[in-house]
Amino acid sequence: MAATAAVVTVGAGLGLRAAGTGSTAKYGGDALYTVLLLTLVVLVAPRLTPLRAAGTAVAASWAVEFLQLTSVPAELSRHSTVARLVLGSTFNAPDLFWYVVGAAAGCLLHTALAPSAAGQGDRRAVFSRAACRVR
Repeated sequence: MAATAAVVTVGAGLGLRAAGTGSTAKYGGDALYTVLLLTLVVLVAPRLTPLRAAGTAVAASWAVEFLQLTSVPAELSRHSTVARLVLGSTFNAPDLFWYVVGAAAGCLLHTALAPSAAGQGDRRAVFSRAACRVR
């Protein structure tokens, strides 16, 4: 399911990029970037709770954003479209907020779509609406 979610997220991002304009496209893309990272985290580590998966995705998104304070992403972006899409090129502080928005949305979707723990026989996994709350 995580692989399908990743493909759907990439499709949504490309659609937003093609049809959206201004802040909607920019910040919607930021949120979808973190949703994509969350789906990749779930693909690699499916036993993580939704909150931990979302936290990992935010941490990775922020790491990439703060890396943009160096010249490395901008230089790589000049030579590669893939690098530009993955790493960006310039730091933008509001992006940090939109990454959290994407992680929260992804956490809620992960919680809503994840198989129930009882159905999987895994008593450690708890998927409920409360799974995305910080305690």
